[in-house]
Amino acid sequence: MMQYPQIDPVAITIGPLQVHWYGLMYVVGFVAAWWLGRRRAHRLGLSHDDIGDLLFYAALGVVVGGRLGYVLFYGMERFLADPLWLFNVWEGGMSFHGGLAGVLIAALLFARRQRLAFFRLTDFIAPLVPIGLGAGRLGNFINHELPGRVSELPWAMPFPHMGPEPRHPSALYEFALEGVVLFAVLWWLSRSPRRTGLISGLFLLLYGVFRLAVEFVRLPDAHIGFIAFGWVTMGMLLTLPMIIAGLVLIGWSRRQAVGEKRSRVLGSGGRA
Repeated sequence: MMQYPQIDPVAITIGPLQVHWYGLMYVVGFVAAWWLGRRRAHRLGLSHDDIGDLLFYAALGVVVGGRLGYVLFYGMERFLADPLWLFNVWEGGMSFHGGLAGVLIAALLFARRQRLAFFRLTDFIAPLVPIGLGAGRLGNFINHELPGRVSELPWAMPFPHMGPEPRHPSALYEFALEGVVLFAVLWWLSRSPRRTGLISGLFLLLYGVFRLAVEFVRLPDAHIGFIAFGWVTMGMLLTLPMIIAGLVLIGWSRRQAVGEKRSRVLGSGGRA
């Protein structure tokens, strides 16, 4: 059994101002996406300024969509009792699925503005995302969030305020899978031009499989519990459509062309 590291969730205190590690993890994710995006901006004919604009759109999508998704899927009762709780982002409480929806809406708006094909843009974005996902899971771990089920594995650990039983460090599992492994696979595969939609489909499929696997050792939210059959969680329910969509998109990509830079689609007013 391992001991849970004693890390203060507040990273910096300046007078009344407190900067939480959870918030800093979002900064890490956005900075990493900005830096990596600039390295590959030429692939879509984008400038470094365009990457900054894309990051702004995506950041709004992540924060607004992630928070609204959490409220909708996991915290509606608390929101109805205290509507201002919606703005307490530093406490945690962000939904990946809501954030994903927000980013997709942001990508659609950016693609229309830049006259880019939507799935060419999402293929560009997908490899930039996992570092932020991994950083966010580290933030969850520091915040004592996402406790796992009781386990006797040697790396299990007691979670603060949850008794002496050792538990799966499920946030660290997600950090390794959704952050490290997903980034390595997508960044490596996207080094060379691929068929449109393939990288986006792989992102949905792999994230879905990784998240689904961890859900079997992660405790459901206490105020929701299991949704059905004594083992189905809300995370599973929200992740299964991602796996299906990923498979469909990978199948669709097999009929698409391989391309590097964007080019005008004659007569359509768009760019492939």
